[in-house]
Amino acid sequence: MTTATEESPKKSLYRAAAASWTGMALESYDFLLYGSAAALVFNKIFFPEFDPLVGTMLAFVSYALGFFIRPLGGIVFGHFGDKIGRKKLMIISILLMGIGTFCIGLLPTYAAIGIWAAVLLSLLRMLQGFALGGEWGGAMLIIAERVPGRRRGFWTGIPEGGIPFGNLLATAALAILTATLPEEAFLSWGWRIPFLASAVLVLAGLWMRLRITDAPLFIEAQEKPAEQPKAPLGEVLRHYKRNLLIAASARLTENISYYVITAFVIVYVVTNDADDRALVLFALIVGNVVQVVATPLFGALSDRIGRKPVILFGAIGMGLWIFAFFPLLDTQSPALVGVAVVVSLILHSALYGPQAAYFAEQFDTNVRYTGMSVAAQVTTVIGGAIAPLVATALLSHYMSSVPVSIYVAVAAVLTVIGTAFAKETNRRDLAVNQRRTLKGVPASARTEALG
Repeated sequence: MTTATEESPKKSLYRAAAASWTGMALESYDFLLYGSAAALVFNKIFFPEFDPLVGTMLAFVSYALGFFIRPLGGIVFGHFGDKIGRKKLMIISILLMGIGTFCIGLLPTYAAIGIWAAVLLSLLRMLQGFALGGEWGGAMLIIAERVPGRRRGFWTGIPEGGIPFGNLLATAALAILTATLPEEAFLSWGWRIPFLASAVLVLAGLWMRLRITDAPLFIEAQEKPAEQPKAPLGEVLRHYKRNLLIAASARLTENISYYVITAFVIVYVVTNDADDRALVLFALIVGNVVQVVATPLFGALSDRIGRKPVILFGAIGMGLWIFAFFPLLDTQSPALVGVAVVVSLILHSALYGPQAAYFAEQFDTNVRYTGMSVAAQVTTVIGGAIAPLVATALLSHYMSSVPVSIYVAVAAVLTVIGTAFAKETNRRDLAVNQRRTLKGVPASARTEALG
C-alpha cells in the first residue's frame, strides 16, 4: 500500500490543495457567518435594549473582537508552525473554529440570561478569531512551499478561492432562512441552524487535513537545526521589518474593502430600506460565485505578469469604484445592485489572488509561517476588525456613504504606495534562504534584496 510519504508530488499537491481549499471554505463560513448574523440578528437578540443602529454597532464590536485576537493566534500558530510543522497547526485551527461556531448556535439570548449572553458570545467570537489567526498562514504554506514561482500564484489562489465559497455558503444559508421563515421564527431559532450545521462541515475539513503531509521544502529545512531560530517572531521583527510593511500595505485595502462590501453593505441597505435585504444577499451570492473563479485566475495572472501589477490594478480599481458602489446600491435596481457587488468582488479578487504567494515570497522557510501570519493578522486588526464599525459610525454621523467611500479610497492609496516601491517576487525560489545567502552583504543592499 502506498504511504503518504510515497505519494507522487502531483498527487500530494492535489491533496494538499483540496485540504486547504476545504478548510479555508469551512473556516470562512464559520467566521463570516458571524459577520452577517451580526448585521441581521445579533443586534436584536443579544443587544435588544439599544437603538437599532447602536445595537448593530455593539454587535459589530463583538464581531471586531474576533479580529483583535487574530494577531495572537497568528503569533502562536506561526511559532509552532515554523517549529513543528504546518499540518499539525492546521488541524488544531479547524477544530477550535468548529467548537466556537457550534457553541454560538447553542447560546441562550439576552432574554434568557441578560448581559451574560453578550459576554459568552464575545468569548466564542474570540475563540473563532484565535483559530482563524493561525489558519491562513498554514493553509497557504502547505501549497506555496510545494510549487515553483511560475505556478505559485495560481495554486495558492485555489484555497484563497475557498474563502468566497465559505462566504457564499454563509450568505446563502441566511438568505434562504430569512426568505422562508417568518421574522419571529428566524429570530427565535432559525438563525441557529447555520451555526449548528457547521459541525458537519468542519468534520469534513478535518478528515481532509488528516490525510496531508507537510511540504518537502519544510521537512528539509527542519533537518538543518542550526538554521532554526529559537524565537521566529523575534527573527521576523529584527530582520524582516521591510517585508512586513510591504505585506501589510498589500493587505490593507483587500481587508477593509472586503468587509465593507460583504458585512457593512447589509447594514447600509437595511438602514435605507429593510426590504432590500434579500436583494443584496442575492447579489452577494452571485458575487461570491464569481469570486471563487476570479481569485485563482488573478493568482495565475500574477504568475505571468508579476504580483505587483495585479495588486496595483486591484487597489487603484477599488479606490475609484467604491465611489460608484453606494450610488448603485441606492438605485434599488436588482441589475445595478448586482453590478455594484460583483465588480467590487472582482476587484477584491485582484487584490487577494496574488496575496498568499506574494507574502510567502517575502520570508524564508524557517520564519515564513510567523512572518505571513503577523503581517496578515496585524493588518486585519487595522482593516477588517474595525471596517464595519468605522463604516457604520461614519454612516450614522454623516448620514451619507461618501465618507465611507473616502475611508476605503485612503486605504487604496496606502496600498498603492507600499506596493509600488516593493520588489517583484514572482520568480523567487522559496528553497533559497535569502538571509543566509546575503550574510556579509552591506545592510543597505541586504534590505533591498530581501524587500
